[in-house]
Parts: sequence; C-alpha cells; structure tokens
Amino acid sequence: MSSPPVDGSRRAQLALRLGIGALLLIASAWLFGAIAEDVATSDRLTVLDVEVARWLRTLATPALTRWMLLITDLHSTIAVSCYGAVVAAALAWQRQWRRVATVFVCMGGGLALNVLMKLAFHRARPVLDEPLLTLTSYSFPSGHVAGSTLMYGLVVAWVFTRTRRPLVRFAVSFAAAVAIALVAFTRMYLGVHYLSDVAAAFAEGVAWLALCLSALTVYWGRVPLKAGPAVPDGARA
Repeated sequence: MSSPPVDGSRRAQLALRLGIGALLLIASAWLFGAIAEDVATSDRLTVLDVEVARWLRTLATPALTRWMLLITDLHSTIAVSCYGAVVAAALAWQRQWRRVATVFVCMGGGLALNVLMKLAFHRARPVLDEPLLTLTSYSFPSGHVAGSTLMYGLVVAWVFTRTRRPLVRFAVSFAAAVAIALVAFTRMYLGVHYLSDVAAAFAEGVAWLALCLSALTVYWGRVPLKAGPAVPDGARA
C-alpha cells in the first residue's frame, strides 16, 4: 500500500494545529474575559483574592521568602525579555528568520499587550500588613506570569513540532506548567499580585500565543518553529 502524499499529510497537520490553536484561543480568551469582568465589577472573585492574599501572608518565613524572591527575579519581564533577545540573536546568527520573527512577535508582542492591559484596568496592588515587597505599578494582569507563560509556552510549542513522543511532550508540558505555577505562587506569596491577576495573566499569555502561532502558520503556510524536513523520532539523537 502506498503512503499518502506529503502535501496531504502537511495539510492535515496544518488543519490539526490550527484547530487546536483556535480552541486554545477561544477558551483562554473566555477565561480572561470572565476574570476581567469580575475584577472590573468587584465581584466575588475579588473577595477570594483578598482571602488568599491574607492566608499566604501567614506562611511567610525568611528562608522561603529568599527563594521566592530569587525565582520571581529570574522571571521578571526584564529577565524574560533578555532571554528572548539572546535566543533571537542565536537564531539570527543561524539565519533562521522565521523563528526570530516568532520569538519577536510572540514574546515582544505579548509583553507589550500586558502593559496595555495594565493601563486599561489600572488595578492597584494588594494592600497587606507588613508587606514582603512593595510596588507602585498596576497589578492586573501579572507581567511575570504573562512573560513566563509566553516563554515556556514557546518551548512547549517547539517541542511539539520536533517530536511526536507522548512521554516527551507530556514531560515538557508538565515542567512548563509547574514553572509557570511556581512563578504565579511567588507573586502571590510576596503580596504583589492577587489570585485573579496571575490567573488572568496565564489566560492572556495562552491566548496571545495561540493567536500568534496560528496567524504565523497561516501566513507562512506551514507549522511554525519547524525548520527543514521532518525527521522520524527514531532517527533523532
């Protein structure tokens, strides 16, 4: 039996990835909208925000706080921007211009969008007794979580285009989810973000990634982040 044509296989793969991207975009955009509505109207979610913030404050210890500060500093918007710039520079050195554009659009555009969202909602930072960290910028949505979602999300997307091994895909996705959740926890623990801030930032990051990767796929007519012909899993080192 002859194998299916390559063009047909690529079209099927393209349709699948666009379908997944559309579902992620719709779901994450809906989640962001629901959270934003509660924040804008001071609905019940904002009550939970305060309760969670106060409870986390009771868990604080000097040793834990040092670790939380280290993790949060490594995932600041400046740090994430630097990571993205280094990766983009390395890709440009290799003349992989489509990947450079992907990093620039996804990470640069996503971080810019987060700034616009902060300015649109201008939500004040949590006010707690004896705060561990004090910031004067706006709170909603979290820039740290948005940046981490964009960065680790791109890693997951790249892995999915490089291998079909379920175990590898699951391991990388799980590690990325844990990393993003840890960053979100540090922001709440330090008292500079509410639960709704970090949840909305995650939804915002996923929605932006889904939109950008799908749009780039359509524009280029192929799966983003994929360079060269496909190599069977068993042939990769």
